[in-house]
Amino acid sequence: MKEFIKVMKALSDPNRVKLLKLLQKREMCVCEIQAALGIAQPTVSKHLKCLENAGLVKRKKEGLWVNYSLSDGSRSPYAASLLGNLRHWLEDDPEIRGLFDRSQGLRREDLCRPRE
Repeated sequence: MKEFIKVMKALSDPNRVKLLKLLQKREMCVCEIQAALGIAQPTVSKHLKCLENAGLVKRKKEGLWVNYSLSDGSRSPYAASLLGNLRHWLEDDPEIRGLFDRSQGLRREDLCRPRE
């Protein structure tokens, strides 16, 4: 039951659901997610940690980048089931469509470069 509750709690926040929907389209770094959602970097990191703990997302370090993507759900049957269903849910939601549109032009090279 613990794993089930962990997954349900992870999906109880609208920004975490939006984050998962973004990651359906492509893997992203924290700065891209931050720009798409319009929330602070520490908040994005907390959401990602919660989703990772629930087995919904995974991270991969590539050089300077830490890329986040959807998990394959192998850690939890609840995570696997919800990720499978989430692919079909909310596709026509105006807020999610707007989020997809905003995220298309985001490039980590532009967002995360060091400030001069």
